[in-house]
Amino acid sequence: HIVQTVFVECGSMYREGGLQEMQPVGETEFVQGIAAQNASGQYGMTTVAAGIVGFADFTLGAAVAPVLEAHIAASRNRFRGVRFRGIRQTPPKGLLLNPKFREGFACLQKYNLSFDALVLYHSCLMELVDLARAFPDIPIIVNHTGDPRGTGPYAGKREEVFQEWKRGIAALANCPNVVMKLGGLGLPLCGFGWHERATPPGSAELAEAMAPYYRRCIEQFGVDRCMFESNFPVDKR
Repeated sequence: HIVQTVFVECGSMYREGGLQEMQPVGETEFVQGIAAQNASGQYGMTTVAAGIVGFADFTLGAAVAPVLEAHIAASRNRFRGVRFRGIRQTPPKGLLLNPKFREGFACLQKYNLSFDALVLYHSCLMELVDLARAFPDIPIIVNHTGDPRGTGPYAGKREEVFQEWKRGIAALANCPNVVMKLGGLGLPLCGFGWHERATPPGSAELAEAMAPYYRRCIEQFGVDRCMFESNFPVDKR
């Protein structure tokens, strides 16, 4: 039985006008409307969007603070954190070390917000370790099992990627403010190629492919620092 859900940003329903940095607040406004409808009690027992995680551009530096305040105001205290997306076809190396990014990132602590990390390729995990150590009071949630990539420059290098990913996971697990979100391995970027097949894989095949990653995360972080993500409908592709 699902008691509550948390909405995590997906780049939709942005405001069409106004300041560009404020446009993502439209997504929070939209989700708040759904949450308010759900709170009427006419749509089942599950509390929908009990928490909202939105997007804000940390590369604005300290100027991101008004954006965070706008998210909080729009959500009626449901706003819980920020997911910063920097996914590209090549690893965005150096982003988490950028002084301007860190200036913006530091604003999370003032508003008691968390950080969902989706800026990563597995090759950038050590940058996240550095960020976590620099801001030990900001909770960090690693998305998509730490993003072990299997396409682009990593195609055909699954074992090499796995070993590098394991080292990053072990280092992250030593940061008390970091937790792991398990899921996302069905993404095409992980390189399993399931989306290209005429017949989808069965549960046994999925379990065999994903188990080494999930097992390693649970061993390193422990069950108390791991959570489940649906990543639906993206993983379904």
